[in-house]
Amino acid sequence: MTPAMALKGVSKKFKKTSLTRDYTSLKTFLLAPFSIRKKPKNEPLVVFQGLDLEIPKGISLGIIGRNGSGKSTLLKLMAGIYKPDSGTIQVNGRVSSLIELGAGFHPEFSGRENVFINGTVLGLSRKEIEKRFDRIVRFAELESFIDAPVRTYSSGMYVRLGFSVAVNVDPDILLVDEVLAVGDESFSHKCLDQMIAFKKAGKTIVLVTHDLPTVEGFCDQAIWLEEGCIQAQGDPRKVIDAYRQKVALREMSQFRQEEAPQRCPLPEERMLSKNRWGNGDLEISRVRLLDGLGQERQVFQDGEDFLVEIHYQVNRSTDDVVFGVAVFNREGTCCYGTNTLLDNVALPRLTASGRIGFKIEGPHLIEGSYYLDVAIHARDGHAYDYQSRCYSFAVRSPFQDKGVYRLPHRWIME
Repeated sequence: MTPAMALKGVSKKFKKTSLTRDYTSLKTFLLAPFSIRKKPKNEPLVVFQGLDLEIPKGISLGIIGRNGSGKSTLLKLMAGIYKPDSGTIQVNGRVSSLIELGAGFHPEFSGRENVFINGTVLGLSRKEIEKRFDRIVRFAELESFIDAPVRTYSSGMYVRLGFSVAVNVDPDILLVDEVLAVGDESFSHKCLDQMIAFKKAGKTIVLVTHDLPTVEGFCDQAIWLEEGCIQAQGDPRKVIDAYRQKVALREMSQFRQEEAPQRCPLPEERMLSKNRWGNGDLEISRVRLLDGLGQERQVFQDGEDFLVEIHYQVNRSTDDVVFGVAVFNREGTCCYGTNTLLDNVALPRLTASGRIGFKIEGPHLIEGSYYLDVAIHARDGHAYDYQSRCYSFAVRSPFQDKGVYRLPHRWIME
């Protein structure tokens, strides 16, 4: 079967040019405000090198990846806005695109005039545009503004008109960039309904977005771009999972460098310190945060189980032992705290060293950074080793609600 689009050996690079100024102070700037030199760099910015991609007809393809990974450049190559330096791009069918906010609109022309200009660029005759015109304006909800210059439009109005033109020229292939996020919620729902209708009609849709739930729920296939290379392709859930794992590893590394507090040594004098205190009879030698696969991590998704693994050593034997864990948010609010005594956990007599786990199941903490208090103490609260805010982790969530914890809930309308 002939694909909707086929890219073979596509390469694309851009020239790097930096601007340097001769002035180094306000005085030199005032004396020579336009003294600017172009300093060319020998190394070009290579976005793609020998990229191969085939998009079957009638599928919805989601393209995901970090900023700067090449997603928008790829879409512009598909749309014909950019030409590849080498390789071929075969397109089978009429392409309509919504890539940049107001791309193709002349600011001094009215919305009406821009509809006709854009429709002509997309391959429609004047008669075909006139036939679709009322539908385009009605979908964009711009009846009162269609004869005003588009320079007077808000960003949302730009999006509505651009999307309306793009979907009403009856394309075979629709290319959509993240620009839809600029529209209001009502229009976003309207756009999604229209794309669902396109999908049912057997159209090919290529969607670039950071909205992973939309890719998972709407797209038939997904590709993950990283530095111009396809890292994963296929079932959206598998591709998104691979991408999230890579993001989590990157965030964990960054989090360790920038957010995680320093390890708190137990003072040799066993005196009180800011973050760690106790008499040292029992000592916490190590604390690890593990995911469901037993991998050490510090960044978790909302609702993802994880284990706080506490390693200890016994310096002086005792039967009066309680292990405790508490979670604090960045503002210092205690989100939750408990211990083995409160939970009626019967501890065996401790050996010279060992470990105990505290599994947190399905936590729905609000997105943010959190800190752990981990302690071993006696039943009366006397500390053997209390470590306050010495360990940290982060929670990532698609939700934007507020507070500390996401309560299970539902809305009921009567």
